[in-house]
Amino acid sequence: MRKQMPESHASRRDFMKQSSLLAGGVIAAPLMSNANYFSGASDVIKIALIGCGGRGTGAVTQALLSKQNVKLIAMADAFRNRIDMSYNEITKDDMSDAGITGNLKAMIDVPEERKFVGFDAYKSAIALADVVILTTPPGFRPIHFEEAVKQGKHIFMEKPVATDPEGIKRVLVAAEEAKKKKLNVVVGLQRHYQNSYRELFKRKDQIGDITSMQAWWNNDGVWVNPRKPEQTEMEYQMRNWYYFNWLCGDHITEQHIHNLDVINWFKGSYPVKAQGMGGRQVRNGKDYGEIFDHHFVEFQYADGSILNSQCRHIPKTSAKVDELFIGTKGKIFCGAAKITDLKGNTIYQFDKKGENNGYQTEHDELFAAIAKGEYKFADAENGAKSSMTSILGRMATYSGQVIEWDKALNCGLNLQPSAYTWDTLPKSLPDADGRYKIAVPGVTKFY
Repeated sequence: MRKQMPESHASRRDFMKQSSLLAGGVIAAPLMSNANYFSGASDVIKIALIGCGGRGTGAVTQALLSKQNVKLIAMADAFRNRIDMSYNEITKDDMSDAGITGNLKAMIDVPEERKFVGFDAYKSAIALADVVILTTPPGFRPIHFEEAVKQGKHIFMEKPVATDPEGIKRVLVAAEEAKKKKLNVVVGLQRHYQNSYRELFKRKDQIGDITSMQAWWNNDGVWVNPRKPEQTEMEYQMRNWYYFNWLCGDHITEQHIHNLDVINWFKGSYPVKAQGMGGRQVRNGKDYGEIFDHHFVEFQYADGSILNSQCRHIPKTSAKVDELFIGTKGKIFCGAAKITDLKGNTIYQFDKKGENNGYQTEHDELFAAIAKGEYKFADAENGAKSSMTSILGRMATYSGQVIEWDKALNCGLNLQPSAYTWDTLPKSLPDADGRYKIAVPGVTKFY
């Protein structure tokens, strides 16, 4: 029997801070358990939450607000304190701070026996539900997705869906099985559900052939959880998961994937190779694990078009999260939600009064489909390939080499530990000074 993790010392303030920082990526997906279609609107759609951090808490809240007959019946996490903090947050009497009138208690039925703790907890929770919400750190996504598909559940899973090429391949195989079983799968790439992006996509032909693209995710960065003396290496890395590639994939994968996915979506394809540069210039302390603080990647698509992509986590630098398309006839400015000709004259301007919350809309549409017994969502393949796009970029910046898609996908890179137990050592370990090995362009190789 695997050891259970000791309770965390994280405070409610830390939890709420993380929740607010990560809420932008929070999402969920509902479904039914032992059949491919939901049996009727009068039946309760049972939800299990796998991963009870800030994203999971926000995701399940949005699931419960989908206006369908849903009920949260199980929660699972490696850490018991995460379950407790999430449960306390979603069962508050007053949820006005989350923009909710009243509370969600009538839709929550999670007694002690359905709060599952540990690395294998997800299996028990999935077995009880109709819909599973997968919101753990993304390194666990492939095994959780495989299990949910195996058990025949509808799935919402956060992006990215893997952190290494071997994980991507596992997700792609499971995605095909999900299609065969007609399981609805939604991935948390919410721009696909945002009105402004949908309207721009409808009109993308107005700019002619897309010849070049730009994408940005530049900001100060996110939270840090310092090491505590009593933690094993596995616990420390899981508590500070954003800074370890087997769990997070670096910020080019964990966050910049949103912008890269928009480019792939509008382009209708995925890059064939990438080259770029990056490093740790400012955010280089021990608490920041092994990831870079900046990446700049040139992605090339099969038709020769180029995407210049940049992401940065450096305080007091200019912030920008956006996408730009340049075509033979005009340009698409995604953040401004407008299309211009090559002289700058506006061809189309989305009315921001018609904007929606894409995070909520994806839940609303998914749950509505489930309640009607419809099979409408198969996002896993695109989620995997957009995740691979970000991994391709990371491999290019880490190595300083031109990295080809097919070779990268099949290079055998697997960042996951040999087992998921508290005593297992992750593959990346600190030296005597507490520092982790950092990729070095020109030295680091992947194939």
